[in-house]
Amino acid sequence: MFKSKKAVVLSSGGLDSSTVLALAADQGFAIYSLSFDYGQRHVCEIRAAEKVAAAAGAERHLVTRVDLKPIGGSALTDDIAVPKARSECLMAQTIPVTYVPARNTIFLSYALAWAEVLGAWDIFIGVNAVDYSGYPDCRPEYILAFETMANLATKSAIEGKGRYRIHTPLIDMTKAQIILAGIALGVDYGMTHSCYDPSPQGLACGGCDSCILRKNGFATAGVPDPTAYAP
Repeated sequence: MFKSKKAVVLSSGGLDSSTVLALAADQGFAIYSLSFDYGQRHVCEIRAAEKVAAAAGAERHLVTRVDLKPIGGSALTDDIAVPKARSECLMAQTIPVTYVPARNTIFLSYALAWAEVLGAWDIFIGVNAVDYSGYPDCRPEYILAFETMANLATKSAIEGKGRYRIHTPLIDMTKAQIILAGIALGVDYGMTHSCYDPSPQGLACGGCDSCILRKNGFATAGVPDPTAYAP
């Protein structure tokens, strides 16, 4: 069926972004999936994003290279240890070292550029402000600020052809609610990857913040966790 609406969906291949992709497709959008090879230690997430995009029937899945490794400053792009075995209470105390400086601003800027070329007015991102991540660029006020900027900084918006909207359907949902929403839409979470510090074989470590939030989400939702964990 022809879909007249196009949407750029930021996809990491993780649980949240894969759910967002399914939600956007369910709303009738033609999906243009966008992933980044940015020098992250968990680069295997890109393969997961490709699988998810294909399974969802995306019009295109674009992987673009933005090397943040020389900038560093994050456990995901630098020689900094990934925190392990932390409680959610401990996670909530500070912004974690897995924060990548300005990452969502960079990613959303690329998504905006592609959306303008595609003639798409909708961008989806899987940020979440309930299950704690500690990232300042996952807050509603940040998303609103970026959306305002997008409509001030683009030729298409200034010419009055439309208005850009940044969709954050998961922003007020718990991890368990996200999982249940995805299950209802047929998301195969066995294809997704969330771990910050996987094994060389791509197996999840089970101990990083992302793995713990994911495991707790499946447990709370009462859904079997399909993640392949390292021994």
